[in-house]
Amino acid sequence: MEATTIDCAVACVNGCVLGDKCPKLEYVSEASKFMQETSLDKMHEIAEEARRKKLMEPPKWVIPDFP
Repeated sequence: MEATTIDCAVACVNGCVLGDKCPKLEYVSEASKFMQETSLDKMHEIAEEARRKKLMEPPKWVIPDFP
């Protein structure tokens, strides 16, 4: 599999299939550092704030194209 053509959200559901060739490998250390340094309560606060922000957004209407 080419690293440029893989859809990580689909192919890597059970773990990275590219290993050391993963284009997103640089983010692993950042994510690990965040998880080690951030308490679970703080993560819940961040998630709750994001949820509240999403709820306050106006609805986004999708109008289908009719032939």
